[in-house]
Amino acid sequence: MTLSRTFQVGGLTCHTLEGGTQRLDGGAMFGVVPYPLWSKRVPHDERRRILLAMRCLLVEHPDGLVLIDTALGNKENAKFLDIYGVDNQGLEGATQLEDALAVAGFLPRDVRWVINTHLHFDHAGGNTTLDPELEDDPRRHVRPSFPNATYVVQKGDLEFARRVNERTRASYLPHNFEPIAAAGRWRLLEGDGEVMPGISVRVTPGHVPFLQTVLVRDRGETAAFMSDLIPTTAHLPLPWIMGYDLEPLRTLESKRSFLAEAVREGWRLVFEHDPATAIGTPVMEGKDVVLRDVVAAPAAGATPGAVPGATKSVTPLTIASPPASLPRS
Repeated sequence: MTLSRTFQVGGLTCHTLEGGTQRLDGGAMFGVVPYPLWSKRVPHDERRRILLAMRCLLVEHPDGLVLIDTALGNKENAKFLDIYGVDNQGLEGATQLEDALAVAGFLPRDVRWVINTHLHFDHAGGNTTLDPELEDDPRRHVRPSFPNATYVVQKGDLEFARRVNERTRASYLPHNFEPIAAAGRWRLLEGDGEVMPGISVRVTPGHVPFLQTVLVRDRGETAAFMSDLIPTTAHLPLPWIMGYDLEPLRTLESKRSFLAEAVREGWRLVFEHDPATAIGTPVMEGKDVVLRDVVAAPAAGATPGAVPGATKSVTPLTIASPPASLPRS
């Protein structure tokens, strides 16, 4: 299985990193979209869970190697791994993310920046790792996975993660972010802005109040790391919104404006959770949003975004019928 694919954004070399997979409840993943509709587009197992990637993005930047999101990590117990259908064990490293990083030619100590889109366990779990020398020790010492990195997140999301309630507690796990604070490694952002030249963030609320989408830009080209704003290609239709989203109507407006700009400007979208499609460029074709130049993920075939046996699509793939207000490219 290929764990990394390389592509260019202008002069910046980027790598998708396959950090493993999980299986989440299909009904929760599609919210108010009824089972007869979503099940026609996405297969599920006997527990009605759908397969989801945990894809991260690595950018070779002059200011240092940048890792966007860190998958799930290695700290959860067997019950947790079964509930969420996690498959992310590494063959050489602590998890599959470390293996993918090695395929791209790097080690955890080479990473200088980690940007978390938010602090849910499947996006920030790999921020920290069990010290391998103490893995079976009752102290279960946890340390930053990337010892030379500065970690970047919205200040609001870190504060939100520290004020959990019955709805949010299961997603925000302190061992994924408090050891970073203890090590003094956080750089906290407040709103939209540039992290470094060519890499910026945009707050796209809805899934959580301070979700940030990451934009990589160089020489007139843009790639957008979609995180949970549009987790899979099946979520491109505006009303297809996860039941996990805390404020779905805000998600709707975040998607509407972001997708319109992506179509207008010809951005490439990098999908974090789609197990079959890693990258695609949205364009308008008639009344439909279609993906061109589709880059298939290693396990192509699980969702409608798949292009089995190919790295690019020749015929555009119809994904959604957008509202009339969505501009044409």
